[in-house]
Amino acid sequence: MKKVFLINGSQPYAFAPGKLNAALIKKAQDFFLDRGFEVKTTVAHEPYEVPAEVEKFKWADYVIVQMPINWMGTPWLFKKYIDEVFMAGLMGEMSNGDGRSAEAPKKNYGLGGKMTGKYMLSVTANAPKEAFNNPEEKYFAGASEDDVLLPMHLNLKWFGYQALPTFMAYDVMKNPEIENDFERFEAHLKSVFG
Repeated sequence: MKKVFLINGSQPYAFAPGKLNAALIKKAQDFFLDRGFEVKTTVAHEPYEVPAEVEKFKWADYVIVQMPINWMGTPWLFKKYIDEVFMAGLMGEMSNGDGRSAEAPKKNYGLGGKMTGKYMLSVTANAPKEAFNNPEEKYFAGASEDDVLLPMHLNLKWFGYQALPTFMAYDVMKNPEIENDFERFEAHLKSVFG
């Protein structure tokens, strides 16, 4: 039986309480349970025990991170979660350090991961789809969604995880299309996980 770890990395604010990210986590949970997966979840802005979180990463075949992009990065409470849990798993549990050796101190940086699973990023953003992959748009200057998410990709790659295709819900505050996002998310999960 395949095992999936779902992480809700949202940060509640008065103007954005995290309902969409919670709904996407619930849809993912239902999707995987309906297909016979074992599922564990974490809400990063709620209390957690670091050793238990490390065990969830070690247990899972798949890790799915659901989060909004906040100021082109992870929400600060999710960043705190990453710092605490990944530092606890850094030596021995999830990796052998940074991958370099005394024999080759300049090679293989970031390749010490022990994890063999895969991960998927699922992200909500206020930017419209048209802002990405378009050199005529001045802000991102042609950058893709995954370019913007590079630090999160590198965090998971550090531990040996392999990336699955990213999902993004666009323009969620100014021009939301939530029902369409839910349909696209379901189709994305079916495409990636069967």
